[in-house]
Amino acid sequence: MANSTSANLKLTVQATGENSGTWGQITNTNLLILEQAIGGYDTFNVTNANRALTFTNGALSNGKNEVIKLTGTLSGNLNVTIPDSIEKVYTVVDGCDHAGNTLTFKTSSGTGVLLCEGNCYTLYSDGTNIVKADEYRKWRVVSAAETVQAGAKLLVNTNGGGVTITLPASPATGDEVHFVDQGYDFNSNALTVGRNGSNIANAASDLVVNTQGAAFCLVFSGDATTGWTYKEK
Repeated sequence: MANSTSANLKLTVQATGENSGTWGQITNTNLLILEQAIGGYDTFNVTNANRALTFTNGALSNGKNEVIKLTGTLSGNLNVTIPDSIEKVYTVVDGCDHAGNTLTFKTSSGTGVLLCEGNCYTLYSDGTNIVKADEYRKWRVVSAAETVQAGAKLLVNTNGGGVTITLPASPATGDEVHFVDQGYDFNSNALTVGRNGSNIANAASDLVVNTQGAAFCLVFSGDATTGWTYKEK
């Protein structure tokens, strides 16, 4: 019986009596792959093109790492993919500057998770799609107009003038976006929350916030009439 390859980490499964003189080297490589999958860390630059993580049979490969940190300034809407049929848990850190673009971590042919700039995720591939198991949301400072992803936690600085933050275009029920007046300037230079096609608190209009020191969270209700509503105010 010849050697075979495991389905997910692509370990070499040795048949009885095979690999005389090399079985130790193959076993050591398998152990290194297991170490990579349990605690491996790698950084990938995502700037001008989609990135595909690899799973080479019987060898260390970038897609087998447990922790993946993504870096770079996005030049467009980009994807980071793993091969179809792989079942694996990842910790993914989005360290990119999105520059108004989107970044998705997904399987080659299936769906995935739209990442939010600065956040850290626990993601699971079921062999078809990638789903979110958990998310650590990091606060970040914003002082210019942008369209944000669900899960954004924004310290909005309007010291230099009013800022417009546009909500996600196709929100899912329970999606949240957090806002804090970082410099206590909303009374002088207002924050405008662009509704991007969805109502905000029953109104088909953008939300203008001019209360000094305002801090609040909007959550998408899933109801077309209510739209985004206040979780905290």
